[in-house]
Amino acid sequence: MQTPLSVSTLNNQIKSLLETHYSQISVIGEVSRVTYHSSGHLYFSLKDQSSSISCVMFKSHNQKLKFRVEEGMEVILHGSISLYSPRGTYQINATSLEPSGSGALALAYEQLKKELEQKGYFDKEIKKAIPKFPKKIAIITSKTGAAIEDMKRVAQKRWQLSTLVLFDTIVQGEVAANSIAQAIKEADTIGADVIVVGRGGGSLEDLWAFNERVVAEAIFKANTPIVSAVGHEIDTMISDFCADLRAPTPSAAMEMILPDINEILIYLDTLREQFGSTTKNLLSKKHRDLAHLKELFDQHSFERKLEHSFIEAKSLKERFESYIEIFLSQKKRTLDDLYRAYESNNPKNRDKIGIAQITKSGKKVDLESLKVDDLITLLNSKVKVEAKVLSKKEI
Repeated sequence: MQTPLSVSTLNNQIKSLLETHYSQISVIGEVSRVTYHSSGHLYFSLKDQSSSISCVMFKSHNQKLKFRVEEGMEVILHGSISLYSPRGTYQINATSLEPSGSGALALAYEQLKKELEQKGYFDKEIKKAIPKFPKKIAIITSKTGAAIEDMKRVAQKRWQLSTLVLFDTIVQGEVAANSIAQAIKEADTIGADVIVVGRGGGSLEDLWAFNERVVAEAIFKANTPIVSAVGHEIDTMISDFCADLRAPTPSAAMEMILPDINEILIYLDTLREQFGSTTKNLLSKKHRDLAHLKELFDQHSFERKLEHSFIEAKSLKERFESYIEIFLSQKKRTLDDLYRAYESNNPKNRDKIGIAQITKSGKKVDLESLKVDDLITLLNSKVKVEAKVLSKKEI
């Protein structure tokens, strides 16, 4: 009869057997029961239609993971079997994970892009304007790369009045993202008008630092306008979405933010011609306005006013003399009429023309008021006659 084994012995033998034969395995399955522990470890289960197995990815491996493991995701796990002897349970210790079907980098890119977009990191309303004539430009790239030489060449050709400040940065590899983020923070403190973050082309892995969260956070929090210029035209990084301006290449970034001195000179020549033409037209108009004002002034000068006053006085004198002449003529006729009336009523003059005054009962009366048999008195300056009206007949 076989000697019985203790539980511990059995578990240890199974542990040795499993960990020896399954030290390097790859398993495909659906992720479930995902737990991100505060320690940095990742706990989850991997299952198919009929079975499941517990898995753990310790912090040292989990922090290298490019994407976030989510419930229901199908992945390919690489790792080894381990058995916990005190309980006799086994699990898979995962050293790496990759999405089934699509690459890990592509998935990580889409996950972070979606998250940051929902947080408003890409909103157009928060984009800062790039100055038209930047005096100081901070450039974040490697001092040994081709990108910095390309940018210097463009700046020398287009606009030599800007100062370029290089922040030598690691742009590729595991530490590149933190290096770029730190350089952005430092460049944001020197009073630059704009910051250019970029590098030349490469594979997705080479450019991956510009897709990291830490770089996106640094760009989003910076106060200085930032231009992202990574790779070539076909490359679009997370940094491109977060930046205030995206340039397809480092050279294009300098062309976009720097004015062209030749275009400025042509523009200045055009302005000079326009200014000359405008000034000439303005002076001509002002000359006409001045001549018109002089004419108005001459019309209202003292000599003109005095002459005008003399003319008005002469006209007034003539009108006054005419009025006096008419007035005197009217008064003369009135006096003549009064004189004739006086002469006609003078008793002395009435005697000369045979006129006598008629009275009745001592009162003056008109000839028309007399009646037949009235006793009347006829009187002039020489004779007084008593008479009786014998008859009266209308003529």
